[in-house]
Amino acid sequence: MEEREPPGAEDDRRSGRVVSLDYGRARIGVATSDPTRCLASPHSVIANGPPPTRPPDALLDVILQLRPIEILVGIPLNMDGSRGEMAEEASEFGRAVGQLAEVPVVEWDERLSSLRAERTLRDAGHRRQTQRDRGRTDAVAAAHILQAYLDRSEA
Repeated sequence: MEEREPPGAEDDRRSGRVVSLDYGRARIGVATSDPTRCLASPHSVIANGPPPTRPPDALLDVILQLRPIEILVGIPLNMDGSRGEMAEEASEFGRAVGQLAEVPVVEWDERLSSLRAERTLRDAGHRRQTQRDRGRTDAVAAAHILQAYLDRSEA
């Protein structure tokens, strides 16, 4: 007799939050999806201290609170698609987060996400960059990265 999954089991594998990280040496932008993985929203900004060898406890607390099924880490590839110093650093950071949080990590090309985030904020009427706004930009950039991933995953 063929074993079948209960109704909705496939949907369970496709549901659950995804958390996106826009890694930076000073700040980490955090965004989260809704549980159905359709919509990305900026969540928060976490201070990152030098040297960023271990993910900040505040970030791990946020991940624990949100209980994602996956963590998306934006990788700042060069315009030609190659990996530079920051891409390698973000990748290493993502691996550390995944190990500590015990959540699978996916890397995603984040080229120009900060530029798109600044444009989004400007179009929404926010003025030019103050220190506080840079943090807001990081969280919006994380949301742009996550929304691109969610849209691509649906296809």
